[in-house]
Amino acid sequence: MCRYKGAWHLEQKQLFPASVFLESEDVQTLTRELAVCLAPAKQRNCLIPLNQEEEVFLKSLCGDERHLRISRGIILKGITKITEGPLMGLEDRICKIDRHKRLAKVATTVRQNNHYIPAGLEITEKIL
Repeated sequence: MCRYKGAWHLEQKQLFPASVFLESEDVQTLTRELAVCLAPAKQRNCLIPLNQEEEVFLKSLCGDERHLRISRGIILKGITKITEGPLMGLEDRICKIDRHKRLAKVATTVRQNNHYIPAGLEITEKIL
């Protein structure tokens, strides 16, 4: 969510702008076809397969529609508690919260170590 012109607007951005994710039931056929396509360009090193943990994380975060929805939560005595949305249960992965921009910085191991993705998070209440 971004606020401009006096109103809140829903904005969509890519989580991994420089990446293309390919999903297939038949991994061997996909690998064979990609090898044929990438052979002239000699870019076989650019393919990075996701491990099972990373795949489960992305599917739980983005769901079947492949969109990361905004989450809502509260801060209770300095501890973030997500009450609804895809970040529920992933509070330990939240590294930073920008309450003004309604964004959370979420740690992930997808693509590389120490990679962070922005996720929409609205903190509705802070209880001391």
